[in-house]
Amino acid sequence: MVALKAGLRPLLLLVQGLICTTVLAAEGASAPAPRRDANSLTAHQQLLAKKTQGRIDVYFIGDSITRRWGASDPQYSELLANWKKNFHGWNAADFGWGADHVQNMLWRLDEGELTDVHPKAIVIMAGTNNVAARPVAGREAEIAADIAQGIGTLVDRARKLAPRAIIVVMGITLRNDNMAYVPVIRQVNALVSKMADGRTVRFLDINDKLADASGKLHPGMTDPDQLHLAVPGYQVWADALKPVLTSVLGPPAATDSAPPPTGDPSASAPPRR
Repeated sequence: MVALKAGLRPLLLLVQGLICTTVLAAEGASAPAPRRDANSLTAHQQLLAKKTQGRIDVYFIGDSITRRWGASDPQYSELLANWKKNFHGWNAADFGWGADHVQNMLWRLDEGELTDVHPKAIVIMAGTNNVAARPVAGREAEIAADIAQGIGTLVDRARKLAPRAIIVVMGITLRNDNMAYVPVIRQVNALVSKMADGRTVRFLDINDKLADASGKLHPGMTDPDQLHLAVPGYQVWADALKPVLTSVLGPPAATDSAPPPTGDPSASAPPRR
């Protein structure tokens, strides 16, 4: 019986994942939705604690593309070093979480991760997991409109919680794990760019530095998965952000009071017996 249960576990996890993806797709990107897995809920509690552990002038929210940059996991040590090199002195804190859809980020904000933080700048990188959540062929415009609306809702929620912050919305970075995603991402970015007023809401699209005109990523910009950024890709992102952060915060200080980085809770969990 134990062996049978062990054999069924991967299938059950697959089914749960498919159900979760179907629900997210059905509800649309503007409907807050929690992650149901225990590790994500533990990470949420870590992030609630993190917001109280230092000063936060720059608040990053996103999925794994954001999370890996400022995470304490050993496998991302080079990315964390790049984060510190670029943002030390600006009290920047990373509130990204891997595999999040826009809906999940909305839920995390609704559940307190930005409440009473009062950052001066908020950086949003959201939407790539929504792009990949369902088949896109023939539905590019519909899917792009839904994701853009969700990102707009996320901007509105951030504005409500931090009314004095400058909000920087990043264009979804291109991915080559499935080239069918490229036109959807470009349509989302075109729609989201119209939300920016150039003052309280800024839009930055770094894809012209990451990829050629056809959407093919330049060598070295991403991991071999053709999705997650490598150090050169993160440096492109940092170089785009720095002028905005300087205009909002001034030059970085010599000292930094941001909360310490967090990592994947499952990596430090005791082994199951």
